[in-house]
Amino acid sequence: MENYMVSARKYRPSTFESVMGQKSLTVTLKNAIASHKLAHAYLFCGPRGVGKTTCARIFAKTINCLSLTEQGEACNVCESCVSFNEQRSYNIHELDAASNNSVDDIRSLTEQVRVPPQVGKYKVYIIDEVHMLSSSAFNAFLKTLEEPPAHAVFILATTEKYKILPTILSRCQIYDFNRITVEDMVSYLMYVASKERITAEAEALNVIALKADGGMRDALSIFDQVVSFTGGNVTYEGVIENLNVLDYEYYFRLTDYFLENKVSEVLLLFNEVLNKGFEGGYFITGLSSHFRDMLVSKDPITLPLLEVGASIRERYRTQAQRCPLPFLYHAIKLCNDCDMNYRTSSNKRLLIELTLIQLAQSTASGEDTPGSGRSPKQEIKPIFTLLTPVTEQPETIVPNSAAPQESVLPVKGGKEKTIPSMKELQTGFSIKRIQKDSEKEPPLQEEWTGVSEENQKFDENELNLYWQEYAKQLPLERKAIAMRMQ
Repeated sequence: MENYMVSARKYRPSTFESVMGQKSLTVTLKNAIASHKLAHAYLFCGPRGVGKTTCARIFAKTINCLSLTEQGEACNVCESCVSFNEQRSYNIHELDAASNNSVDDIRSLTEQVRVPPQVGKYKVYIIDEVHMLSSSAFNAFLKTLEEPPAHAVFILATTEKYKILPTILSRCQIYDFNRITVEDMVSYLMYVASKERITAEAEALNVIALKADGGMRDALSIFDQVVSFTGGNVTYEGVIENLNVLDYEYYFRLTDYFLENKVSEVLLLFNEVLNKGFEGGYFITGLSSHFRDMLVSKDPITLPLLEVGASIRERYRTQAQRCPLPFLYHAIKLCNDCDMNYRTSSNKRLLIELTLIQLAQSTASGEDTPGSGRSPKQEIKPIFTLLTPVTEQPETIVPNSAAPQESVLPVKGGKEKTIPSMKELQTGFSIKRIQKDSEKEPPLQEEWTGVSEENQKFDENELNLYWQEYAKQLPLERKAIAMRMQ
């Protein structure tokens, strides 16, 4: 059986020209080699899988090459290059600081530095994950790093520059590696696919590049995984199924439902997403990114910020024209708030559903349509009848000994309504009054016809008018309270 080698190792760049996404750094290193202006210590820092260790190896091989090419690359023919390619070079030493982080390891390295190279000009020490060194190891390394022998070159690589002592940083030339763009990763994956005689769709490779999050090594590893799953025919459907990525189509359909205020369809589509095995946090994060992509698609100036394929880019542009800017701003804020509150929520599904309902109603015109999620409007029926305005009479104070008068107000319908006097509402009773009331015949209850059977509308002015007439009949001790309640 033929020995299989993963693509990340098989297609590792061997020249500065083949390094992807780090053009400015490779040009700087090539010019330094061509002008023979080499520093004794370099620090390569950046995210994972962007080429820090690869560039360190290429740089070490190039400075020891006995016959450089006109482009400033290693010849791969001389004894130094051949020994490096066959991994038997004694001039290049790689040290993993994660497992060799003690003071004794640094002292052993310091003793090796004194030995000059056998072939070539320099002995290069590549210390990977240098941030894993202990504080005492860093301090023991300071003197050697500041004044090494003329034939020694140190290349430190790290993903966490902030963990390195400032005294170490000041002794190195620092090179910050960038994340590799989606376009560069897609083009390199197309190159690898052509070399391996694999058919691959551009949209499928674009999904792989987005999943890699700026790391070429991750992209190649995912590519190998997808190739094994699809059997050499890399399609968009196969990639999203194997990587468990939510299809763009769901987000486009959701946005259409939001613009049409279809709450029921939105909730059903969200339930379909959950049934496919996607978590709510992953869904709301993707929805936030979708609205962000919609926002940058509205303006041709910000369109390059959209890192998707050509066909998906056109769909974004088409749908973005239908979305008003206030809706996009409001949608991004709602999704961001939901994402922040997701972990602490006790009912995570309800939190997301409330957010979706708010999004679906954010562009509503106020009219109730089927599926909008709003109940039919119900008019509030008035309690009192509509009054004709009457002129307000000056207030007169009636002494307690005088009999209270009853106020008569006109009402709609031509009849008058009498407001009962306060004497009948006073508390207290007597035996004489009970006997007197018992001798009277019970009054006949007359139906008040001032208010029609169907309730009629009234406004605030008419209500105030009734209240003022009623307040005039109150005793003096209760008028202060009535005035405050107006």
